[in-house]
Amino acid sequence: MIRFGLRLTLSGGREAVARLMVIAAAVALGVGLLLVTLAGINAVNAQNARYAWLNSGNPTATSAGVKPSPDPLWGALGIDLYQGKEITRVDVAATGPQSPVPPGIAHLPGPGQYYASPALSTLLRSAPATELGDRYPGSQIGTIGQAALPSPDSLIIIVGHTADQLSHVPGAAQVTSIANKTPSSCSGCQHGTNAAGMDLILSVTSAALLFPVLIFIGTATRLAAARREQRFAAMRLVGATPRQVSVISAVESSVAAVVGTAAGFGLFFLLRVPLAGVPFTREPFYPSDLTLGLLDILLVAVGVPVAAAGAARLALRRVRISPLGVSRRVTPRPPRAYRVVPLAVGIGELAYFVGRRPPTTNGQVLAYLPGIFLMMGGLVIAGPWLTMVGARIMARRTNRPATLIAARRLSDDPKAGFRAVSGLVLALFVTSTAVGVITTLVDNQGIPSGISHSAAAESTVADEFWPVQTGSGPRASVATSAPATVTSKLASIQGVQAVLVTHANPSAFGNSQRNDTVSPGLVSCAELSRAPSLGRCEAGVQVASVDPGFVYFGGGGKPHGSPVWPAASVSGEQLQSLPLLSIVVATNGSTSAIEQAKTVLEVAYPYQRYPISTMAEFFSSTSKVLTGYQQLANVVILVSLAVAGCSLAVSVAGGVSERKRPFSLLRLTGVPLGMLRRMVAMESAVPLLLVAVVASGSGFLAAGLFLRSQENYSLRAPGTEYYVIVALGLAVSLGIIASTLPLLKRITGPETARNE
Repeated sequence: MIRFGLRLTLSGGREAVARLMVIAAAVALGVGLLLVTLAGINAVNAQNARYAWLNSGNPTATSAGVKPSPDPLWGALGIDLYQGKEITRVDVAATGPQSPVPPGIAHLPGPGQYYASPALSTLLRSAPATELGDRYPGSQIGTIGQAALPSPDSLIIIVGHTADQLSHVPGAAQVTSIANKTPSSCSGCQHGTNAAGMDLILSVTSAALLFPVLIFIGTATRLAAARREQRFAAMRLVGATPRQVSVISAVESSVAAVVGTAAGFGLFFLLRVPLAGVPFTREPFYPSDLTLGLLDILLVAVGVPVAAAGAARLALRRVRISPLGVSRRVTPRPPRAYRVVPLAVGIGELAYFVGRRPPTTNGQVLAYLPGIFLMMGGLVIAGPWLTMVGARIMARRTNRPATLIAARRLSDDPKAGFRAVSGLVLALFVTSTAVGVITTLVDNQGIPSGISHSAAAESTVADEFWPVQTGSGPRASVATSAPATVTSKLASIQGVQAVLVTHANPSAFGNSQRNDTVSPGLVSCAELSRAPSLGRCEAGVQVASVDPGFVYFGGGGKPHGSPVWPAASVSGEQLQSLPLLSIVVATNGSTSAIEQAKTVLEVAYPYQRYPISTMAEFFSSTSKVLTGYQQLANVVILVSLAVAGCSLAVSVAGGVSERKRPFSLLRLTGVPLGMLRRMVAMESAVPLLLVAVVASGSGFLAAGLFLRSQENYSLRAPGTEYYVIVALGLAVSLGIIASTLPLLKRITGPETARNE
């Protein structure tokens, strides 16, 4: 029977070949997406492991049993910024010959030496020394290897010092062993990504992509289902056993699944290199990170064909029950209202965790994924019932023949009507959920309104030295003064318009019962007058009191413009003796002026806790994460809509082809071709538009419940882009439906009714 099944599959004419190709293409797409997800999870973990050494000094970051070195290593970790790119700076100093050595380098650099990553080495050669290279005096003695680089684009530098130099640096610590635990498995590790959180995102993403693909596979498998059922029923009538029919049907589906699985593996390896460059963890991967384990390969290579065979067996269960069941067709039982229960359970499950967010990432995975999956599955289960309800309402309210016939057909078999649009319904759910989450995150975590486009945010550099607050007054900050040599160097840079030095306000830091309206910063009005975009003083005032971060929020950041800062009860002479709070450099916005100013400040005040930056760069980290999530959401939306469109086209075309005899008989009885076309269009458009409203609403509800539970955010209304995407998606879907209507004229001639 296997040989006979292969013969039917491969020699069944153009219809069988077309069905085989469509099923194989659907399986290839599903397998490719599944492999990308599995490889993506492996890549996140591999990349995260290479962050481990940057957490050296954290006692929880080193595995038990690692022998500490008798010669500790002095180390300090910092971040520099160059044109918005983060440069990880690792300062090291050996205390003896056995000091631990970070991965990726042969030995520790000595004083005046450094190692740089390949990407940073290229940047150091191309950038002017005054903008970047002067921050790292000395000579490069080598390149950091891949073992220490999370990404091929990582900008990392390891700078050598003497132990005496580095031991006096604020934040420096002694390291007796290099950390080897991934950031996800140690407590307090600050460098690296939350791999478990990324696994959650990838799991949801893969489900969002695979659900429409699985529906596409099911739709493609049902191509010419009526003809195949008749053929298998005829075999039963001439003596074939149910087992033999099942074997033949399984062979048909398995051949397509095997071909599609092989094509899916080819698709994955073809796209592996470009996919490695997608920075959804903020940094791209090495192509070697996107690997598949033996278990992953076996799971997909064996599981997909087996699942396809099982689906075929399930689809033809009516033939196994009765060989006459195909000929004696009856109206199926209408779906019941209990079909909405899974959707309601999914909503309830997500609502339960509002105010009860699990503390761990694994707990959050177990909390949110079931609810989202239940809602996605619930939409598919409830779809036929919703279609039936809408069809019955339409039948009662119409008096047009085409609409009435379409409504009656949908009411009689709502499962078939909804099946054609089920993929698109899930795509709309995914789109609404993704847009709702991303829009809300951007609104709450993105760059504040008015700042992202302000001149001060883009062109003003700030180096902040915040003192530690105590009950009696401020302690000494990282810097206690701004030497004239530093301010003169800054002022001599072409493009620098003003240099402002702010000092700590004793009234703000020294008084435990201070008035909150007292600002902690003091600035010379003479200096402030050179940077009018940052505010101005009252007439005749020498020193003004400013808010913290006034460079960003007090200047161009506020919609009402530059403020007038209140006078401070401090003289110009007293101002110079107060602890330094920040050095602010107003530039013309040129890259050269901004980066040269950073270099001067970096050389004068190295080893600071926070990098020297502009406001735009200050928010760049969050913006990059949100941008990565937005890109991932766009991929999910576009792929889901594309797959759903293919599923819709296949389903509508297949349905028209299978009903060519009834349509031919209707034409012979005098029904105009235009009426048939309107009827077919209504059968697909009504469930699409009806359930699309439910799907979009469910997507926003899922997004709102997730955001309220996970971030305690209220859902924000989406922007115009969402409505444009939905309108285009629906328009394209209706266009796909319309493109299948010309088939009616070709397949409903008198010869069809005669030959069938």
